[in-house]
Amino acid sequence: MIVLGVDSTGKTASTAIVRDGVLVYENYLAAGLTHSESLVALCDDALRAAKLHVRDVDLFAVTHGPGSFTGLRIGLAAVKGLAMPRQTPCVGVSTLEALAWGLCTNGTALCALDARRGEVYYAAFSVADGTVTRLCEDASAPAAQLEELMMSLPGPVWCFGDGAQIVWDAWHERRPDLQLWPAEYRLCRAGCVCRAALAAGTPVSPAELVPEYHRLSQAERERAKRTSTQ
Repeated sequence: MIVLGVDSTGKTASTAIVRDGVLVYENYLAAGLTHSESLVALCDDALRAAKLHVRDVDLFAVTHGPGSFTGLRIGLAAVKGLAMPRQTPCVGVSTLEALAWGLCTNGTALCALDARRGEVYYAAFSVADGTVTRLCEDASAPAAQLEELMMSLPGPVWCFGDGAQIVWDAWHERRPDLQLWPAEYRLCRAGCVCRAALAAGTPVSPAELVPEYHRLSQAERERAKRTSTQ
C-alpha cells in the first residue's frame, strides 16, 4: 500500500510518501511561496525521491479543512488532478486531526488554527500509545471562550497548530499544564496526514473530495450582513 499525503491548509506546504505504514519520504516548505507555485512540484519531488510514478499510488490523503480557503482548494485540486485519471481512492482528513498525530507522547493534543477575526478553529484529541481518539468535533470560537473544553481536558495538554500561541496566551495561567509543542514541529506535516487517513479514513472517489470550511468566507459573511439589513 503506497499513500501520497498532501497538506496545504496553512502557510506551509507538505507532501509525504508512506509505504506499508512506513514513512519513506516527507518534505515541508515554509519559504513564503504560494501553494499554487509549489504544491505540484513538491508532489513530483516526493514521487521522484521514492522512485515512484503517480500510477503506483494506491491512496491519496489530503487535508480538507479547516484552514485557509484558498489553500484548501489548491490542495484538493492537486489531489483530484493526480487521482482522477486512474480513479485512485482518496481520503479527506481533518487538518486538526492530522495535527494531533504529531504528538509523539501520551497526553492531550489541543489543535488550533488561526481563524482570523479573533477566533480559532479547534479540536481536542487524546493520544495514548500511538492511538489518537477525538474528544470533540472541529469548531470555531474565540480562544477566550473555550472554558468548558479547557477545564475538562485531561493533562498534560499540548498545543498544536498556527493558533497554538493564541490558545496558550489565553489559558496558560488557568491551566499550568498547558504546553506549546516545539514550534518547528507544531504545524501540519503530510506524514501525519497519511497516518490519520490510514487510521480512520474512509476512501472516496476523487470527485467526492470536498472542502470542510466550517464557516462562511468573508465575502459570504459580508453579503449575508448586507442582505439582512435591506
